Amino acid sequence: MNNKPVRKAVIAAAGYGTRFLPQTKAMPKEMLPLIDKPIIQYIVEDLVAAGIKDIIIVTGYSKRNIEDHFDTPNEDLLNNLRAGGESKAHLIAEIERISDMANFAYVRQKGPYGTATPLMNVAHLVGDEPFIYTYADDLFVSQPNAFQQMIELYNEFGSSILPCIRIEDDRDYSRYGVVSGDNVREDVIKINNIIEKPGKDNAPSNFASVAGYLLTPDVFDYLDKGRDELPEGKEFYLTDNIIKPMLTDGKAFYACEIKDSVRYDTGNKLDYLKAVVDFALMRDDIKDEFKQFLKQKSNE
Repeated sequence: MNNKPVRKAVIAAAGYGTRFLPQTKAMPKEMLPLIDKPIIQYIVEDLVAAGIKDIIIVTGYSKRNIEDHFDTPNEDLLNNLRAGGESKAHLIAEIERISDMANFAYVRQKGPYGTATPLMNVAHLVGDEPFIYTYADDLFVSQPNAFQQMIELYNEFGSSILPCIRIEDDRDYSRYGVVSGDNVREDVIKINNIIEKPGKDNAPSNFASVAGYLLTPDVFDYLDKGRDELPEGKEFYLTDNIIKPMLTDGKAFYACEIKDSVRYDTGNKLDYLKAVVDFALMRDDIKDEFKQFLKQKSNE
């Protein structure tokens, strides 16, 4: 199958982060740190590792920090680090690497609230290519990473891919969209429908759609109609207003389980704290002392 390569990604980063107020009044939730990197940098690094060259970040009010983070480092900062000599040289290399990871473009979100609107804003930049559409606060840890697994499936099937987790907590049937369809194999379903928050009794499977999409460019053919048919005051959802009409028209979508993974919804306070702890325990430079600290706290 001769598919066009997946070289572009769109990151939705225009939300207000109200669950983290007042912290997010001035700092985007996507810039909250996991140890010494902002959350969005982990997303970008995984995209780059998957072969993505062009990254379009859809931002909104008070998101300039994101652009600054991936920009060429400020000369005053560089001079300060240079003054630190060899002990700071690795920091110069690190911040220069950040701006060179990919070609970055930024678009301000305009239009109705909802997950389809960022795609409406970037159609002219993506063009006639498959692309990854993901969120800046939804993080998988896996090997290969989630984007690599999605691209591998796309190369096999030549169609849009939805990353999924298997639901283990019954409450999650009322939190996520659940896919239905035909089992291609144990970890892949050819989708015929997505039911939002069905509850366990009405769920057609235990595959929950999370953390974004790998989409073929025909998704853009449905944006104008989906927006024009949107009832007054309703949100513009990718699943309900775009993907479901595409499924009705016979467009192929596959749900894939992201294997050997841990997922963090870092827009959720508890998940964010879990991520901080887990990422600290992965760090050779701090994990031993941090483990000791946790043991002491658990004994108090």
